[in-house]
Amino acid sequence: MTEHALAAPVAAAPSPSVRALLREDVACVFARDPAARGVWEVVTTYPGVHALLLHRLAHALWGLRLRYLARLLAFLARLLTNIDIHPGARIGRRFFIDHGAGVVIGETAEIGDDVTLYHGVTLGGTSWNKGKRHPTLADGVVVGAGAKILGPIHVGARARVGANSVVVKDAPADCTLVGVPARTIPRRGDEGAHPAGAISLDHNRLPDPVAKSIHCLIERIDALERELRELRGVAPPAHACTVCSAGDLCCEHEHDAATVPSAPRFHDLKEARHG
Repeated sequence: MTEHALAAPVAAAPSPSVRALLREDVACVFARDPAARGVWEVVTTYPGVHALLLHRLAHALWGLRLRYLARLLAFLARLLTNIDIHPGARIGRRFFIDHGAGVVIGETAEIGDDVTLYHGVTLGGTSWNKGKRHPTLADGVVVGAGAKILGPIHVGARARVGANSVVVKDAPADCTLVGVPARTIPRRGDEGAHPAGAISLDHNRLPDPVAKSIHCLIERIDALERELRELRGVAPPAHACTVCSAGDLCCEHEHDAATVPSAPRFHDLKEARHG
């Protein structure tokens, strides 16, 4: 007999009990919410904990094909918590919903371990198909308030979704998603600094791709203005526009004729070019 034949089969790790899961769910609240003061307060007043506990029961009924009872329990959970989680959704361990109001999680959504959602988040579908139509969130994802993640897409581990962003495409791990539709922005090294084993909740430190693009355009315009002055043999302006910081080629804002030399208007430059 071979060595593989003699080796005993590896037993699958037993699933944690509902009580053990509840302990983890309560413990993760203290790790991610500084407002939590005591276990009794969390167990009795946190709708995210209530919704998750009821979902785990409803999901068990869904697995036993008691579909109506599962949907009824999910409906009652929504009335109690204002959090709508379909009993078919698969949710990992240490899942935390902060505040919880208006959170919607679809039937085929899959959520990994240590994921955090804020209020108003939607994990929605974009298809009439019966198959996979809701997103998958990997471990450690943080989704800001009001964000929408739509369709059968995958969001990589430890990604951060900015508030009110709309994610419709796959996103890699360790990135930041901002905008409508969301743009994928690699995370800087200093943004990911947090204690070992902890989850980065600093979803307020988000880049602004629109402002960055405008800044690049302004720099490009400045470079073109310098080139145009050199070609026309015009000296650099003594004063800049006090509104947009442009030089003597600013055509949009009024200048004080006594202190700022006359600036050629855009249409004058255009006529001179084609004249």
